[in-house]
Amino acid sequence: MADKKGDAKEGKAPIIKKIKKGHGHGHHGGAWKVAYADFVTAMMAFFLLMWLLNATSQEQRLGIANYFNPVTVTTVNISGSGGVLGGTTAGPDGALEKNSTTMSVSPSMTPPQDTADGPDADYPTSAREVAEDKKLDELIAKKEEEEFKRVEESLREKVNADVELSKLSENLLIERTPEGLRIQIIDQDKIEMFAVGSAQMFDYTQKILTKVAEVVRQLPNKIAISGHTDGRQYSPGATYTNWELSSDRANAARRALVQANIPESRIARVVGRADREHLIPNDPMDAKNRRLSIVILTETKAKNFEAMQQNPLGSSDSLFREPPKN
Repeated sequence: MADKKGDAKEGKAPIIKKIKKGHGHGHHGGAWKVAYADFVTAMMAFFLLMWLLNATSQEQRLGIANYFNPVTVTTVNISGSGGVLGGTTAGPDGALEKNSTTMSVSPSMTPPQDTADGPDADYPTSAREVAEDKKLDELIAKKEEEEFKRVEESLREKVNADVELSKLSENLLIERTPEGLRIQIIDQDKIEMFAVGSAQMFDYTQKILTKVAEVVRQLPNKIAISGHTDGRQYSPGATYTNWELSSDRANAARRALVQANIPESRIARVVGRADREHLIPNDPMDAKNRRLSIVILTETKAKNFEAMQQNPLGSSDSLFREPPKN
């Protein structure tokens, strides 16, 4: 006490020490609680959806979908059959349902068969859509027919305008087939397109193929090429036959078309038919049976060929098979 009084007398202020008691960790806010509540709510909704999918039938799920479909016009129905589940429960059959045999579906749950406001992929194609697709196919076929006719006329004009090729007009056979426009370059008795037994084409053959390429370039359609021989056979035991000869001639025609600026991507198929499809079936030795066939495919046939390439085991060779002529 004496010291304190002495200090006070000397004018010195007393020293006061304040001791704070710790309260543990500080407050971090409640944001995590909101996030956790959202997570729990989402999980509850998820498990509720899983239970609902497992406990309802296909008809009930369709009713639920139509109920929440904003396009569907719902009708007011005060009975239980007009609700989401059509008067049935989502769980197993109970005592209250022992007298019910079928589910009552309100008009609001009936799938629309033909609506003008937007397509619905879950329902079958309507008759209207089928009719529109058919009309579109007819328009495409008509357009292709006009283009094929124009190409045929153009090719004949080019050949007749050339003094050398005008003599070969009878060697050019152009016809419309279900596959497309078929251009055939055929042999005559005294005018052949290739040397006998060879895939070496003559100069005028190359020139004809160049004219063909000029008109084929006017269309974007894909092309099929096939080679054909007459009925003359190689000697027994020969390793080179009409199959190889017809294939080599078809590939020679392909090379000539590509050289004349036909893109390789447009060549759909190159095959050799040997002597299996004569132009003159009654006379296998006729010179006209030796020919090259170039088909400008229709869009439909081109799509069929692409489908065949996707599924080669289920493909058919009839796409480019030429029907025999009598």
